[in-house]
Amino acid sequence: MLRSPGPDHPSGGLRLAPFRGLRYAPDRVGSLAAVTSPPYDVVVRPDGLHHLQTADPYNIVRLILPEAADPATRHRQAADTLRRWQREGVLVRDRDPALYVYEQRRGDVLQRGLIGALRLTPPDEGVVLPHEDVIPEVVEDRAALMRATAANPEPLLLSYRGDGTATGATAVVERATGRPPLLSTTTEDGFSHRLWSVTDPDELAEADRDLSHRQALIADGHHRWATYLRLQAERAARAGNDGFWDHGLVLLVDTARHPLRVQAIHRVLPHLPPADALDRLAGAFRVRRVDGPLPHALRTLESTPGNAFLLTGDGAFHLLHDPDPALVARTVRGDRPEEWRRLDATVLHSTLLDAVWRIPDRSSEVGYLHDATAAVEQAERLGGSAVLMRAVAEETVRDLARRGVTMPRKSTSFGPKPATGLVLRAMEADGRESRREDGPEG
Repeated sequence: MLRSPGPDHPSGGLRLAPFRGLRYAPDRVGSLAAVTSPPYDVVVRPDGLHHLQTADPYNIVRLILPEAADPATRHRQAADTLRRWQREGVLVRDRDPALYVYEQRRGDVLQRGLIGALRLTPPDEGVVLPHEDVIPEVVEDRAALMRATAANPEPLLLSYRGDGTATGATAVVERATGRPPLLSTTTEDGFSHRLWSVTDPDELAEADRDLSHRQALIADGHHRWATYLRLQAERAARAGNDGFWDHGLVLLVDTARHPLRVQAIHRVLPHLPPADALDRLAGAFRVRRVDGPLPHALRTLESTPGNAFLLTGDGAFHLLHDPDPALVARTVRGDRPEEWRRLDATVLHSTLLDAVWRIPDRSSEVGYLHDATAAVEQAERLGGSAVLMRAVAEETVRDLARRGVTMPRKSTSFGPKPATGLVLRAMEADGRESRREDGPEG
């Protein structure tokens, strides 16, 4: 069991530090909406990447997903781009260290939170709770990118449970939204985005007092969190660590005020056609063909009890359900809680991918897409299969995380996710974040 933060906790809970953000100079770009991007792992490649690259020559995707022949060249290219954009005045550092209040709104969806530099704490202290495993090669790629750029280009999303009232950090957030924002834009997905800075020492102290006895759940960004911890450990082993890598860029949301939405992450198997997938089941699951179109097939999946998945990629939809209990018992590890053993993602990876289809969980063999339509389209284009999933209840996620049990990688998608490109955290020339210099005006 992980320790819970509180007054006697050695780390003191969440400590969110102000920083001098890098932001786009509005007069140097076509529009703020045209230079933003979804998080790097949500961009659908190659179509989505190309769309973002052509939206504006300064789109942030050129930093988070640079394109080159090999990884070392990609990361060096991102670093060169970041330095050039700062030199040319495209990205300008704010004058004063700040926490940034960030609002996303679309229809009846409203999310507000604080963006800051969170002090990193050891995993066993339970201040920040991961709930998913990570893919080592993705962590290494993100670490190489951040090393090269000396920057955190996009925040990960953390959730915490306040007391449901507008006090402490939540009060700081609400007061800020009554002031004129630093920026306001609407992205093509229909979300409006607004950003404010909080620099008043009393307000910063008020937020700190509230957060210092709270713990947070990683809602989105496990690979970035693992990257932060890796870079911190690397720098701690070297003399002269400047402290930049002891913090990481996060968006912290009070879900008592702004509940997150939980959605599924779907799998694309590019080298397994649906016909082969069905042939190789050999009674491991019951199979039932269901009618389309996709929304109808997904509703059928949602209403199916027990473990179930939707297999498609050839224009047809097949419901895989009621796995062989003996097979599940043999393939799913028995040293985890029953809630973990019953997860769809657990059965998918342990039973279906590993034991039945024998597909290794590598990026070349398994793709992860947040949008069901995009997953189906990609599978059809590649001649492979899409395995469509259901969301996991947030209560299950939080309960397992508090018990120190991680879920299979890419089990959940919390949102709405912060747009990338509204504010970046980057090391200054002297390794600090507190020097004063001119920044973009609101």
